[in-house]
Amino acid sequence: MNTFAIKQGLHKRLREHPVIATLIEFRKEFFWVAVFSFIANLLTLSPTLHMLQVFDRVMISQSELTLVALTVIIAGFIAVMAFAEWIRARLLVRAGIRFDEMLNVRIFEASFASNLGNRRNDSGKFFGDLTRLRQFLTGNGIIALFDLPWTFIYLFVLFLMHPLLGWFGIGFTIVLGLLAVVTQSMTSAGHEHASKSDQQAGFYLAGKLRNAEVVHALGMLGHLRTRWMRLHKRSLHEQTQVQEVGARAQALSKFVQYVQQSLILSLGAWLVIRGEISMGAMVATNVLLGNALRPIGTLVGTWKEFVLARQSFNDLTLLLEEHEPAAGQRSAQVIKATIKLKQLSAFAHQREKPILNDISVDFVAGEVVGVVGPSGAGKSTLMRCLLGIWPRTSGSVLLDGVDIHQWSRIELGPRIGYLPQDIELFDGTVAENICRFGNVDPAAIIEAAKQADIHDMILRLPNGYDTSIGQAGRLLSAGQRQRLALARAIFGSPDLVVLDEPNANLDDAGEAALAKAIASLREAGKTVFMVLHQRSLLKLADRVLVLTEGRVTQFGQLENFVPAPRTT
Repeated sequence: MNTFAIKQGLHKRLREHPVIATLIEFRKEFFWVAVFSFIANLLTLSPTLHMLQVFDRVMISQSELTLVALTVIIAGFIAVMAFAEWIRARLLVRAGIRFDEMLNVRIFEASFASNLGNRRNDSGKFFGDLTRLRQFLTGNGIIALFDLPWTFIYLFVLFLMHPLLGWFGIGFTIVLGLLAVVTQSMTSAGHEHASKSDQQAGFYLAGKLRNAEVVHALGMLGHLRTRWMRLHKRSLHEQTQVQEVGARAQALSKFVQYVQQSLILSLGAWLVIRGEISMGAMVATNVLLGNALRPIGTLVGTWKEFVLARQSFNDLTLLLEEHEPAAGQRSAQVIKATIKLKQLSAFAHQREKPILNDISVDFVAGEVVGVVGPSGAGKSTLMRCLLGIWPRTSGSVLLDGVDIHQWSRIELGPRIGYLPQDIELFDGTVAENICRFGNVDPAAIIEAAKQADIHDMILRLPNGYDTSIGQAGRLLSAGQRQRLALARAIFGSPDLVVLDEPNANLDDAGEAALAKAIASLREAGKTVFMVLHQRSLLKLADRVLVLTEGRVTQFGQLENFVPAPRTT
C-alpha cells in the first residue's frame, strides 16, 4: 500500500471518529489561536530586548530621550501581546461552547440509548465528561501546547547569546520534560482508578438515597453505610496516593525552576566577568529561559486535567461509537400496527441463556392480545422488543412490514402508548405528565384522563391538572400513579398500546376503569398488548399468548386457552 493510500485511510478514520471529527470542525479556530500564540510569544521577547537596550545603550549613553522612546515602544508591544493573549483565550472559550453545542444532543441521545435495557446508573456521567473535555480545551493546558514550540525558539535565542547559555537551557528543558514523563507514568493509571472509584461510591450513594423510605423502614441504613464507607475509603485512599505523587512532582518542578533561575543568573554573571556577554544579556537570559520552561511547567501542573480529559475523551468516543444516530428513518405519522415477529431472540448482559428464544408469530392490526406466563418467562422483555427498546436482540420485529428500528422514534412515539411494569412519572404537573411534556392540549388531556377514569380524582387535587406531582410522582399513591400512567399511555389516541401489568396497583374501581379503557381501545380498532398475572381481564383479549421460559407455548383464541397445571 502506497503512502497516499495510507494517508487517505487515516483521514477517513479520523473523519469517522465522532469526537475527533467534531474537533476537526474547529481547525479554523485552532489556526487563529496558533496565529495569536505566535504574536504573543514573539512579543514576549520584547521585554528581553528592552532590558538589553536599557543596559547596553541607555545606561551608557545616559540619553533620556532614548529611554522614553524605548519605554513607549515596549508599552505598545506589551499591549499588543496582552490583546493577542486575550483574543486566543476568547477564541478557545467560544470554541468550547460550540464544541458543547455540537455534541450535547448526540451525547444526550446516546446516553439515553445506553440506559435502555441496561438500567445503567452512570449514564449521566457523560455530561460531566463533556464538561471536563470542554474545560480542558479552553484551559491553561491547551494554551501551553500552543506555546510549547516556542520553547525551542527561546533556546535558539539563548544559543545566539552564548552557546553555554543554550546548552544550559537545553539541559533544564530535558530535566523538566523527563519530570513530565515520569509524572505521567506515575499518575495516569492512578487518576483513572481514583476517578472510577469516586464515581462508583457516588452512584452507590445516589441509588440508596432514591430508596430512602425503604432503607429507613427496614433499618438498612447501618449496613448500607458500612458498604458505602468501604467504597468511599477506597476512593479516598486512591485519590490521596495520586495527589501525593502529583504534589511531589509539582514541588520538584518548582524546585527545578527556582534552581534554574539562580544557576542561569550565576552562569550569566560568570560570562559577564569573562567579558563574553553584556550586563543586559545576563539579565535577559533569566527571562528567556523562564519563558522557555514555562509551557513545560504548565503541562506538569495541569497533567491531572489532561489525564481526566483523555479518559473523558475515550469514554465519549466509546459511547458515541456504540450508539450512532439512526439514518434513513421511516415516517410514522400513520401506522396500522400490524406486527410480525421473525425468529426473535433477546439477550441480557452477563447472561448466557437468552430471555426470549426464537419467537416467530404474527399479530393482526386492531386485536387485543393477552400475554400470560410465570414470572421470569420474558413477558416484559417481549413487550420491550415489540416497542424496539430492548438493546440486545436477534431476528426482527416488523411493524407494518418495516423493522421497528427503521421508524423515526420521534414520529413513532406519539402513535404508541406504553404503560411499563415499573411506573415512571416525571417531576412536573399532572397535565404535563399526561401529554408527555409536549404541547399542552387541554381537550386531549382531559379526554385521556376521562378514559382512564381519573378526571374527577385530578380535580380534587390542590391545583387540579396544574398540581405538581413531585419527583417520580411521589406525591401520589401507587394506584393514582398507575392510572395517571394509563392516561399518559392512551393520550393522543395511539394506534399501538402496550400495557405491562396495568392492574398491578389498582383497586376494584381502578380495575373497572382499566377494563373500560381497554374495551374503548378495542372498539376504536387499536392494537393492544396487555401482560397479565391476574387473569380477570383476559375476557377482553381476542387472543392469548402464553410464554414459558422464553418460548411461546400457546397462542390462540381465549376459548381454546388451556391453563397450565398447578404444581404442588
